[in-house]
Amino acid sequence: MAFNYHRIVVKIGSNVLTQKDGLPDLKRIGHLVEQIAAIKKQGKEVILVSSGAVASGRSMIAVSEKADAVAARQLLASIGQVKLINTYSSLFSEFDMLCSQILVTKEDFRDRLHYLNMRNCLEVLLQHQVIPVVNENDVVSVTELMFTDNDELAGLIASMLNAQALIVLTNVDGIYDGDPKLPGSKVIEEIDNSSLDLSAFVSSGRSQFGRGGMITKSTMSQKVAQLGIAVHIANGTRDNILTDVLEDKVIHSRFIPDKTKSGKKKWIAHSVHYATGVVKVNEGAKTALLSSKATSLLPVGIVTVEADFNKGEIIKLVDEHDKLIGLGIAEYGSEKARERIGHKNQKALVHYDYLYLQS
Repeated sequence: MAFNYHRIVVKIGSNVLTQKDGLPDLKRIGHLVEQIAAIKKQGKEVILVSSGAVASGRSMIAVSEKADAVAARQLLASIGQVKLINTYSSLFSEFDMLCSQILVTKEDFRDRLHYLNMRNCLEVLLQHQVIPVVNENDVVSVTELMFTDNDELAGLIASMLNAQALIVLTNVDGIYDGDPKLPGSKVIEEIDNSSLDLSAFVSSGRSQFGRGGMITKSTMSQKVAQLGIAVHIANGTRDNILTDVLEDKVIHSRFIPDKTKSGKKKWIAHSVHYATGVVKVNEGAKTALLSSKATSLLPVGIVTVEADFNKGEIIKLVDEHDKLIGLGIAEYGSEKARERIGHKNQKALVHYDYLYLQS
C-alpha cells in the first residue's frame, strides 16, 4: 500500500550524512537528492530538514583541540553551512531543480507573527517549485536557544506547513522493542497514540555525530502524530529508502496520525518553552478538559494562578499535582483571572479553539 502524501517533510540526520571519520558522505547525499527529485517529479512537495553543516565545516578546516567547544561548533557551522547548501544546490541542479536555504533558531517560533512570516516564506518557495533546505542556525544558536536537535525542528516545520507526513532518516531501521544490537529485537512497525510508553523500549544512546537519541525522536514523533501528521522513522543509509518508505516496501516505524488539528493548535502545541503564565486547575476542570467533549477552561475550575501572564500570552495548565495538562492562549491577564477564581458564569480564561491538551 503506497502512502499518498502531497506535502512531505524529510529530515536527514547527521549520522546518515556523515562518514565514520566525521566528514560528509557525498555519495549518500547525492543518492538522497536523487530520490527527493524523483518524489518531486510525482507532483509532491518536499521540504528538507538537513543536518550536516558542522560535518561539512570539518571537511574544510582543522580546529585546534584546545578551542572552546561552542566556538569550534560556531566556526565549523558557519563555514559548513556554505559548503552544505552549495553541495545541495549543485546536486539538485542536475535535475533542473532549485533549492533554497532557511536557517532558523528557536526564537523564530516564539511569537505568532514571526511564525506566520516564516510559514509564508516557506509557502512561497513551495509555490515556485523550490525545495527549501532548513537547518538550525548553529552559528547563533547556543545553549538555551538550541533545539533539542533537528528532529524537534523537523516536527515544528511539519506542523507549521500542515504536512501530511514527516520522514525521519536515521541510521537504524526504526524504533525497536529492545536494544537494536541484541538478537531478537524487532522494529515496531506501527505505533498509535494509545498510551504506549516508548521509553521502556528506546535506548537513550545518541548517535556518534548527532545530538538527539531515539527517545527524543519517539517523543517528537508521538507529538507530531497527535497533531494529525504521519511520522515515519527509517534507515537513511539504505538505498532507495525514501521511495521505498512511500511505497511501504521497507520495514520501518510509522506513527499513525490522529485527526488533524487546526493551525493555531499546532503552533500552541510546540510552545511549551515560551509559556509565561501557569494556572492550576481542580480535578473537575481537569476531567472536563480531558474528556472527549470540546471544553474551554472557565474560572470556576481554577485553583490558583501560579505565575503571571498578559492577555494573548501562552499559559501552562497544570493539575493539583503540578502535572502539565495542556497549553493555551489567555483570553485575559492574570490579574483578572485571580479576581474570577471559583466564580461561575465568567468568560473562559482559555477558549477551546486556543487550547492544546497533552494526551
